[in-house]
Amino acid sequence: MNARPGVEVASLTDVGCQRENNEDSFLYWEPAGDEDFQRKGRLAVIADGMGGYEGGQEASRLAVETVREVYDDVFRGDPKVALLEAFATAHERIQGYAEQHPGLHGMGTTCTALVIRGRQLCFAHVGDSRLYLVRGSHISRLTRDHSYVGRLVESGIVRPEDAEKHPQRHILTAALGAGTEVAVESGEQAVTLQDADDLLLCTDGLWGVVSEEEMEAAVTGYAPAVCCAMLVKLARQRGGPDNITVQVLRVGRGPQAQS
Repeated sequence: MNARPGVEVASLTDVGCQRENNEDSFLYWEPAGDEDFQRKGRLAVIADGMGGYEGGQEASRLAVETVREVYDDVFRGDPKVALLEAFATAHERIQGYAEQHPGLHGMGTTCTALVIRGRQLCFAHVGDSRLYLVRGSHISRLTRDHSYVGRLVESGIVRPEDAEKHPQRHILTAALGAGTEVAVESGEQAVTLQDADDLLLCTDGLWGVVSEEEMEAAVTGYAPAVCCAMLVKLARQRGGPDNITVQVLRVGRGPQAQS
């Protein structure tokens, strides 16, 4: 995947072993002009659609395309503000599409997007796709799951280590296109990235069957493209019950990482 010096990017999506179609979508984008690139930075988005064969595909596609389009169009200097507006627009467009196509009633999608500008990371998130930061030998999750089980974990009813195997883990409490309004998580402040930090975006087709320790080992031990291939292969070996999408962004070292 082409990216300006400073960040190495790789992405991979797979239908998995038990689905007939892939309802995940992803995108990596940089502005074409160098001046715009300095202002707007790098954008990465993943989405996991729901609502049946066509509905899920259309919802995730609309989400990633709208986030890119609106982020580019409305950017006025603050990446977080632009991301939030992009998510709000995507929510409205998905609902509008469902109204125009009654057979797709109930379509929606998770969506997780990040922006890297210089060494500053900001993100926006709805649903249960995830964003991880791998620094050294430590992996930390920057997003929280907007799901029924996520609420149980936050309330102390379910242990975090049991959440990934909980039978109701796929019940979402928020998604783009679902409900009259959508509450977007965006973090309290930007994260300052360091040399050799890795960012991992993934849908639940990966994290549902691959542990965080296994993700960390793959990310730290291999180049991003190899890491993506290894993680998808591992998810498939464990039955691949859902579509699998993973995107890895590795921050470079030295002056180029400031680009």
